[in-house]
Amino acid sequence: MKRRTLPVATMLAATAALLLTACGGGNDSSKDNNDKIAGADTNAAETSASPSASNNVADINRPTMEFPSDFKMAFDITKPSGEKKAAALGDAENFIRAINYGVVRQDAEDAAYKFYSTAGSTAQAYAKTQIKQYIDGGWTVTGVQRYSQGKVDLAAGGKRASVAFCDDDSKFYGKEVKSKKILKTSPSNKDYYYFEIVMTASQEAPGLWTAEDIEVQKEATQCKA
Repeated sequence: MKRRTLPVATMLAATAALLLTACGGGNDSSKDNNDKIAGADTNAAETSASPSASNNVADINRPTMEFPSDFKMAFDITKPSGEKKAAALGDAENFIRAINYGVVRQDAEDAAYKFYSTAGSTAQAYAKTQIKQYIDGGWTVTGVQRYSQGKVDLAAGGKRASVAFCDDDSKFYGKEVKSKKILKTSPSNKDYYYFEIVMTASQEAPGLWTAEDIEVQKEATQCKA
């Protein structure tokens, strides 16, 4: 498998309802447990936290995320002009980074994804499930994930936002931790995903946004370049 299912079926209904309430829309598709894991063909360098404006808030002590040289997350997304939208987008990116970071560290209780998700939320449960399934399978990540077509809708009141973007995993692969074997598969529509993440402004750390809910559409052919 390349990506994993949402942790519980009820998450989809809950997320869809929240997206409709907060921002006016959403998809209802999840990722498939049978999706592939594959291997890398690139030596892309690691990145740490998001390059967006949200990292410039001086009072936020953000976790550092360093990845091995054979894995890269490339975000080709234009930053919104509004400060809140830019912050919500940046921390949605950080939440996705943190999931991969937990996989790299082989730690389903890693602090990074908990920092970028609301405690007890479906988004946090999703992140833990993704990491744990990789650990249980004996896999880590390698290659390149490319994110594009970003969109941010800010809800009334400015404390919640829906962040959406495409994910191209055609050069993103799994690798066996022990043997270092790269697991390759043929390119297909299963390489493309569409994320919608509900982000909430933190009350404890102004400028920080945390993931509350997440929906993922598999075989998102609208994301093919």
